[in-house]
Amino acid sequence: MNFEKYIVKAKDSKFSLWLLNLGLGYMIPFNKPHRIKVKQLWDNKIETIIPYRRKNMNHIRGVHACGMATAAEFSSGFLILTKIGNDKYRLIMESLEMKYHYQAKTDIIARFEIEEDWLLETVVKPLEKTDKIMVTCQIELYDLKDNHVATGKTNWQIKAWDKVKTKLS
Repeated sequence: MNFEKYIVKAKDSKFSLWLLNLGLGYMIPFNKPHRIKVKQLWDNKIETIIPYRRKNMNHIRGVHACGMATAAEFSSGFLILTKIGNDKYRLIMESLEMKYHYQAKTDIIARFEIEEDWLLETVVKPLEKTDKIMVTCQIELYDLKDNHVATGKTNWQIKAWDKVKTKLS
């Protein structure tokens, strides 16, 4: 499946967005049971949604903290990779910090945005001079009534694939 084609088309086509989400469910199997989806995609911004459903609930019938953390991680990682290219760079989450502000009792929307200047100065230029970099991304999560329910910070290690060394088992 040519994801780059669907990523570009998903910005303007509901059908292409549906196809992209279908493919992402298979590509990232961990997210599939939670039904985390790309809600809307722009050139420099993404909104993902984690539905308010039984499998995503905690013991007090709110959206589980780990589900919201997963939506935050997915949002920032997906947008970064669409900007820099997953064929050229590898992205690994180093750490994740969440702050919860309000109880989540509806679908939750995770919003993340990248400024072109930030991308150039923090990611692209440093990767020209070094093998790997660390970047921090802040993701805001809101319920359907626009209550700010949580803030996530993901710390990503970005490295060119040709610099990746793995041990064979």
